[in-house]
Amino acid sequence: MPHTASLRARNLAFWTQTAPGWIRHADRHDHLGRPLGRPAMDWLRPRAGERILDVGCGCGGTTAALAEAVAPTGQAVGVDLAESMVAAARRRFPLDRHPGLRFVAADIETVGVVPGAPFDAVFSRMALMLLADPVDGCIAIRRSLRPGARLAATVFRDGTANPWLAMAVLGAAPHLDALPPLPLGEEPGPFAFAQPARIERILTAAGFEGITIQPPDVTLEVPDEPDTVAEWLIEMGPASAAYRAAPPARQAAARSATAGLLARFGAPGGDSGVTYRLPAGLWLITATTPK
Repeated sequence: MPHTASLRARNLAFWTQTAPGWIRHADRHDHLGRPLGRPAMDWLRPRAGERILDVGCGCGGTTAALAEAVAPTGQAVGVDLAESMVAAARRRFPLDRHPGLRFVAADIETVGVVPGAPFDAVFSRMALMLLADPVDGCIAIRRSLRPGARLAATVFRDGTANPWLAMAVLGAAPHLDALPPLPLGEEPGPFAFAQPARIERILTAAGFEGITIQPPDVTLEVPDEPDTVAEWLIEMGPASAAYRAAPPARQAAARSATAGLLARFGAPGGDSGVTYRLPAGLWLITATTPK
């Protein structure tokens, strides 16, 4: 499938270029992004002794939380496409201090079975929507699980439920060089899983059963200076590489414009004098593998 192959190549290039921003803000994102995965974590209820797969682990914060939940005898394995983020995860959570943690750099769509399989459960925070071929990716996930295993994942719903997501692009883009192509339709991107019917088709085709799709709403509480919040969101999105390559004056202009768009979400409070409350509309996706 040439189209899928080109999307996979584009995904790899995008995450290779964007990874430095995620690595730089890893601690911040672990803390501020926790609500994005909480519905899946609450549903999954990891138990001591379980072996859990974390798909799209990024810099490892969610995998570390899973490992803590299944300690002392369980294990969590994080897998991510971006080799530099996996390397960062290993630096942040070294094996000698976190014996229940493992990280794998691999494309979930082509890996076949994740090393360390079979797993009792799989967790994924905001990653399934980014797959070039989500059926292939979910087949590999299902093959990596035991019979009767649990899947819990979160993805964004649509743009209207997550209005702040586009603001880092709209604010920054006029001040930067060309950005990578934005996703169209069902191409990998934040809203590729906006339609529940598509999610159900994908998981059914991948061999899952007991599929449920629920619409939790969460809020990211971000108590920080406008400039800092703007930079965090710019560096986590498609403007990341262009932002880092821009001279300081253009970076400052990109932050200022983004902060202006985000102002509607700010309110007095916090040590910085302002707290941003970013509403996020999610789908909580749950399923099991056949017994």
